[in-house]
Amino acid sequence: MTEDKRSTGRRALAVILAAGEGTRMKSRRPKVLHEVAGRSMLAHVLAAVEAAGVAAAAVVVGGGREDVAAEARRRSPGARTFVQERQLGTAHAVLAARDAIAEGYDDLIVLFADTPLVSPATVAALREGLAGGAGVAVLAFEAENPFGYGRVLRGADGGVLAIREEKDASEAERRVTLCNAGLMAIDGARALALLEGVGSANAQGEFYLTDVVERARAAGSATRVVLAEEEEVLGVNDRVQLARAEQIAQQRLRRTAMLGGATLIAPETVFLSFDTEIGRDVTVEPHVVIGPGVSIGDDATIHSFSHLEGASVGVGAQIGPYARLRPGARLAAAAKIGNFVEIKAADIGEGAKVNHLSYVGDATVGAHSNIGAGVITCNYDGFFKYRTVIGERAFVGSNSALVAPVEIGSGAYVGSGSVITRDVAADALAVGRARQMEKGGWASAFRAVQSEKKKG
Repeated sequence: MTEDKRSTGRRALAVILAAGEGTRMKSRRPKVLHEVAGRSMLAHVLAAVEAAGVAAAAVVVGGGREDVAAEARRRSPGARTFVQERQLGTAHAVLAARDAIAEGYDDLIVLFADTPLVSPATVAALREGLAGGAGVAVLAFEAENPFGYGRVLRGADGGVLAIREEKDASEAERRVTLCNAGLMAIDGARALALLEGVGSANAQGEFYLTDVVERARAAGSATRVVLAEEEEVLGVNDRVQLARAEQIAQQRLRRTAMLGGATLIAPETVFLSFDTEIGRDVTVEPHVVIGPGVSIGDDATIHSFSHLEGASVGVGAQIGPYARLRPGARLAAAAKIGNFVEIKAADIGEGAKVNHLSYVGDATVGAHSNIGAGVITCNYDGFFKYRTVIGERAFVGSNSALVAPVEIGSGAYVGSGSVITRDVAADALAVGRARQMEKGGWASAFRAVQSEKKKG
């Protein structure tokens, strides 16, 4: 994790709760590993924590959930993982990271791995509440329909008196529309004492994290409310809510791209990833999907129904329509990839063209070369991958197969319909097909014989 950036010298620990079963997802995959905009919900929360300048992260996972722990370590190598063997409530879950909390941080931030849309600014705002002297800062939102949410009850000083869960709330409390978002910041010096004093005398028989608010006030500590938009604190418990989170994330990404100078002709049909980089004066036509790891240079055009993942697109390049760029595709400036073309792990040089119905994989195509329709680089023998190298200003005729490993020299021509199995020298012509043969009158004689057979 990075060093604290926004805390005026205060050290912070983020405890991210990721131990829930997620049964409503109806999935063999843990809920927090389901993806929004190309990365797991857990990874989104870890990224927000790091961007907010929090120095350390502890991820609480369920028993036997090494897959969740591995994702935490992969996305944030400095993150530590702790196991909650039994799910006895949110306060109980936070205390699974007791050893980390006991190390003595100034700020303890509690987040949920199934709340993927929370922003770094909101995490920082929670910390600022503590820096202002509060013992607890609670993230809350005004709900259009508060049913099912815990209600945030405020005192005359504007601080939080208590958070009342729906099942424990009175009729008057249920009419409150200020709701608990779940995220909370606790003064690190008092965190363990507050958490350890939480009991389970409630309708669920669980140890509620929210009870630390009343305990803090009883001990004379101030409490604060930090407000967020309802969309930002959307919790994902089923596939419907996952789709809603995806929708919100896509709206954010599209807006950022367009405000950055890109034209999305039909934004609602374009799907981006969390790390998509789009330059200025890029045009993205309708029905384009951009997976993780894609950068698109200025003035490029992505035509309709194209799919890009793990690819870089150079300045002024043109892609599609109906093109696919797979991981490792690297296109230089003004390269052109046309309809029904697939590029994988290949470098396409400046101004090179692969216009129609071709597959170029594990290859290098030199600048200003032309790859004809239906050309295939045969890169796999069933056991190993091999590379094809095509020099600058080469011309590969339509319907040719280049059997790797093979090299086509600069300026060379490959005749249409060729199968090339040996290197071709620069400026040479290579033709690898059977010699054309013609027999005069053969067709009419054939038809006559076949007609007589049919009559019989």
